[in-house]
Amino acid sequence: MTYGWIIDVLFWIALVFLIGVYVSWRATRLDRLHVRVETARAALDAALVRRAAVALELAASRLLDPATSLVLATAAHSARTADSERREFAESDLSRALRAVVDQPDFAATLNGDVEGVTVLDELSGAAAKVVYARNFYNDAVASARTARRKYLIRVLPLAGRAPLPGFFEIDDDPPRI
Repeated sequence: MTYGWIIDVLFWIALVFLIGVYVSWRATRLDRLHVRVETARAALDAALVRRAAVALELAASRLLDPATSLVLATAAHSARTADSERREFAESDLSRALRAVVDQPDFAATLNGDVEGVTVLDELSGAAAKVVYARNFYNDAVASARTARRKYLIRVLPLAGRAPLPGFFEIDDDPPRI
């Protein structure tokens, strides 16, 4: 009696098992990438809200002239209340408004002469830097997830489920030179 067919059956069972392990590993990796995108998006949203709050604080500090305060407060309010479709444009407008305010003559001298002004400047520079970092982390996470979703196995077997394809967050986030 030959038992060669048992070896063949064991081989095919092992092969199916290994393929199942590989597919499971790919699905888990894709899920982790999507969680990373969501976490990075939450950090980006927090950084953007913090920057808008600091800009509103600067506008309300009475350290700027009324026209400048109004422009800055309007841009910050628009950034905080923008819906998802207009968010990128509103955040870019806030970045441009912050640079315009900081580039005014004697801006740094006016704020450095006041204790509250120095505090607001430090918070503003920190908040602007965090926005740059958070956006870079988010866009890197999106790039990784999009690359993983382009793989043949992910497309053939719907391993992404119904998760939407994440999109990049493109804004003008050049921080003001304080």
